[in-house]
Amino acid sequence: MPETATELYSLRAKRVWVAGHRGMVGSAIVRRLEGEDCEVLSATRDQLDLCDQAAVNAWVGKEKPDAVFLAAATVGGIHANRSRPADFIYNNLSIETNIIHAAFTNGVGKLMFLGTSCIYPKLAPQPMREEDLLGGPLEPTNQWYAIAKIAGIMLCQAFRQQHGCDFISAQPTNLYGIGDNFDLQSSHVLPALLAKAHRAKTDGAPSMEVWGSGTSKREFLFADDLADALVHLMKNYSGDLQINVGTGRDIAIAEVAEMVCRVVGYSGDLAFDTSMPDGAPRKLLNVDRLTDMGWTAGTTLEDGLRQTYNWYLENYVDA
Repeated sequence: MPETATELYSLRAKRVWVAGHRGMVGSAIVRRLEGEDCEVLSATRDQLDLCDQAAVNAWVGKEKPDAVFLAAATVGGIHANRSRPADFIYNNLSIETNIIHAAFTNGVGKLMFLGTSCIYPKLAPQPMREEDLLGGPLEPTNQWYAIAKIAGIMLCQAFRQQHGCDFISAQPTNLYGIGDNFDLQSSHVLPALLAKAHRAKTDGAPSMEVWGSGTSKREFLFADDLADALVHLMKNYSGDLQINVGTGRDIAIAEVAEMVCRVVGYSGDLAFDTSMPDGAPRKLLNVDRLTDMGWTAGTTLEDGLRQTYNWYLENYVDA
């Protein structure tokens, strides 16, 4: 988005730390920041253990970032959340508390904490508004991740209220894109479907398995669109409330599976495994606040899937 006269925070000439720069979201933020007049800071896992509080504080004190995008996290789909609940709550709590506290301790000017749409109740009214947070029980299959992310939101709010820190939060919908994780044991639904469809096509399989009934509806956002939204919010938003980031449109899993097959070029049947959980029946974000701030997603789902599949072919599939 172009700069405006009402811009609250300028990235020009700033040192900007993208925590989690090698992940799908972090790498998209790095690509987006190439269009800004700023210096991007990063640290690999070998250079910095984000679960080590003293190490994080020392690194921030040495590098002195002006702004932080907190995109580092332990992430995964239903299978990963169900099989590794301790990892999902402990790792994410450690990462976010260490970075947020280090940002406060070292006088970072602005911080963007990246949450998740699964912070909202399983049966929240649709589309889900920012005010629906803590309005009911969470979806059990990802509650460990959700609770950690809720804690991060509240931590940003607490530092704002007690210390006047300009720490903000954004809550993206389901994400996919370049640099995604295609491991079927830990991936989210879209990369899993792309990998399954490619394998079924390559093997000449008559059908492709899809977890659940296919009736659940989900909203999907291309990671590079999210990165653009985050930069827009960093420049133009300062407030307690976490801001939803999405497309404002959802689609049934069965329909998106058909779209994936079309993109991959697989013409077999879909076999729905109803013994596997569907998760929440519907997850759609209300994005009115972000729209009112002048931002909307620019990539259609099918175009985003084609870009993601092309990246998968170039980076995952053996030549």
